[in-house]
Amino acid sequence: MYFEYGDRETEYLRGRDKALAEVIDAVGHVERRADTDLFSSVVHHIVGQQISTKAQETVWKRVRDGLGGIDAESIIAAGEEKLQSFGMSFRKAGYITDFAEKVRRGEFDLNEVSMMPDEDAVKALSSLKGIGVWTAEMILLFCLQRPDVFSFDDLAIQRGLRMLHHHRKIDRKLFEKYRRRYSPYCSVASLYLWEVAGGAVPGMKDYAPKTKSAKGKK
Repeated sequence: MYFEYGDRETEYLRGRDKALAEVIDAVGHVERRADTDLFSSVVHHIVGQQISTKAQETVWKRVRDGLGGIDAESIIAAGEEKLQSFGMSFRKAGYITDFAEKVRRGEFDLNEVSMMPDEDAVKALSSLKGIGVWTAEMILLFCLQRPDVFSFDDLAIQRGLRMLHHHRKIDRKLFEKYRRRYSPYCSVASLYLWEVAGGAVPGMKDYAPKTKSAKGKK
């Protein structure tokens, strides 16, 4: 399953940003996988922190194959030692187990969180061990499929904005300007900015000042 959007969102963004319109035309429809199970999505994001995408998918496949289903009961039954055996750190195994315990005890209500406004959902998710604001925002986008997610903490989005609009730096004030421009379809704008940052449009460059190498180093 992929993040769902269509002509309504892209036509709106085209009308709001000429440069982004050219990117939309050049790139076409962007397919980014979505996981609509909130419990599974939280676990998947904890697994993936501070490791490469390839490593994340390797560990995630081991978890799915080893447990069968990804839910609170299967996580608790496995225990931290078995979770570690799939290739994750002791700390991550602890975070995942703590999350599962909170869900089983009713301290974290998945259905309630899925119905919260964006800001409240981010606060709730980022209260979990191992989940920061950026991760919570990615869960909103790729699990709950919220249409208006625009993460200031996402360095690739900042890079995409610099490349698209020839900025040397994206500060909070400038970022909020673009948030207002793209709202209520910031999530789709994010998809295209990630494409830009990843080099999907030939000839576009990052206008951030190049850092000088340390003195004495070649």
